[in-house]
Amino acid sequence: MSDYKVLFTGADTFGDIFVLDDGHFRVLSFGDNDEQSKMDKSQPFVPQHIYVQAMLTVLMVKQPKSVIIMGLGGGALVHALRHYDAAIKITAVELREQVIHIAKRFFQLPIGKKLTLIHQDASHFLTAGEFKKADVMFVDIYSAKGVDPKLLSLEFTENCFKGLKSDGVLVLNCWKEHKNNPELLAHLQQCFSHIYACLTGGGNWVVFATNQPQGLSGMSNKANQQALSQAIEVNVARVLTRFEPWQLI
Repeated sequence: MSDYKVLFTGADTFGDIFVLDDGHFRVLSFGDNDEQSKMDKSQPFVPQHIYVQAMLTVLMVKQPKSVIIMGLGGGALVHALRHYDAAIKITAVELREQVIHIAKRFFQLPIGKKLTLIHQDASHFLTAGEFKKADVMFVDIYSAKGVDPKLLSLEFTENCFKGLKSDGVLVLNCWKEHKNNPELLAHLQQCFSHIYACLTGGGNWVVFATNQPQGLSGMSNKANQQALSQAIEVNVARVLTRFEPWQLI
């Protein structure tokens, strides 16, 4: 990232925080060669990372009135969802208070009555259950060291399930090595009847889980993909080239 100028340097009990800028893009980073979030300053609503684009493809099978986002980062999901449908009620839960301030200050976070920002550990938030059930829950909790191990526990999966409406969808961002994780799949299977996933070009393993009767097959529909591509300004067909039911080899 030698072309980037450092706009902000900070730290908390969880590690370092950097905001970088090259004139066109702005990046939130937690360490060397680490991009937690990336924003095109002229089009903040267009997600830059493929895994974020993949997570948003859930909109083909669910038109949410309410979503919960675990892990705010620079607010890429918030931006994209607000652009897609300004009426969606968004609750974003973020462990690091500085990250919330940074998203507001440096990443044009679209603050408004439809956005609730909560500074709390996602596990504690889910366990307390003091929120209305959501149509979609996005889980994107990373540190500089990778995926938070708590995300892989049965307790976390069960609490996500409890926080969703009966036909809600859980969208989980993992690493590609989790593709062969039988425990995570087993946990999901205890709560959800339909589990699909896709491997992104960036090395992320994005999982979709639901109990809605029609499942998730609508995400493979070409017409649906074209419509969503126009709505979120992303080539959805390219993102979902390896989208299929999750089955261990």
